[in-house]
Amino acid sequence: MQTVVITGGTDGLGKGLALHYLRRGVRVLAVGSTPAKGEALLAQAATISAAGRAVFLQADLTSVAATRDLVATVESACSSVDKLILCAQRYRLFGSRTVTREGFEHSFALAYLSRYVLGHGLRTALESAPQPVIMNVATPGVPLGRIHWDDPQLARRYSGFKATLQSFRANDLLGVAFAALHADTPIRYVGYNPGMVSTGMPDHLPQPLRTLTKASFTLLATSVPKAVTPMARLLDEPPGERFSAYRTTRRLPLKGPAFDQADALRLHHLTHDLINAV
Repeated sequence: MQTVVITGGTDGLGKGLALHYLRRGVRVLAVGSTPAKGEALLAQAATISAAGRAVFLQADLTSVAATRDLVATVESACSSVDKLILCAQRYRLFGSRTVTREGFEHSFALAYLSRYVLGHGLRTALESAPQPVIMNVATPGVPLGRIHWDDPQLARRYSGFKATLQSFRANDLLGVAFAALHADTPIRYVGYNPGMVSTGMPDHLPQPLRTLTKASFTLLATSVPKAVTPMARLLDEPPGERFSAYRTTRRLPLKGPAFDQADALRLHHLTHDLINAV
């Protein structure tokens, strides 16, 4: 039986993917921060005769220590992991800068550091599977944002938009670095941009932006079940290259600063030093 680990697996796209694989007879470990959402997923799994294959793992992915504990929990529960799907994200576009208890800027910690720790931390478990895949659900193909090399925690000139866009670019480079560092790995790393999907993301926005965003979702966004279809196709039949990037069904050329290998390795070493100082 295959094992799929999904962060953000109790809401939005992550939940959609969890239910998709549960219906296909796969064991799913859904990671989330809210017990009520975890319980709701397990209840829904029971209605499709998948209760014995659905597992909810509560974790605070803004914490490097907690994410490392999650790696240990998954490794102790599973001899191998077939698919690691990284969906956890919460946009903090407005308001003042906040830091985690370990001192990291919130968006950097949740949207990037957790994915770094999980991808590298679960590599051995993934390499034990016959066709392992990591899918990093982010925004390749969106030419916005940059890494603030002199101030990655944005302590001096913070804005929520700047922090969010930096996390987007960091995830592009994360996939490039993973492939470069592990040249002999069987893992296929896919950076994936699902486009606009109708999820609960607008609920975290202030008014009137919340109402405007929900209205645009009604007109333009793809439903979760429809968005899951091309994602599952890539997960089940990944490209042969160690790293690839997609915007919905369109494969992206790995060109330009978003996929620069020197920058990717620079960010990897910076990140390694940051998290090992915790």
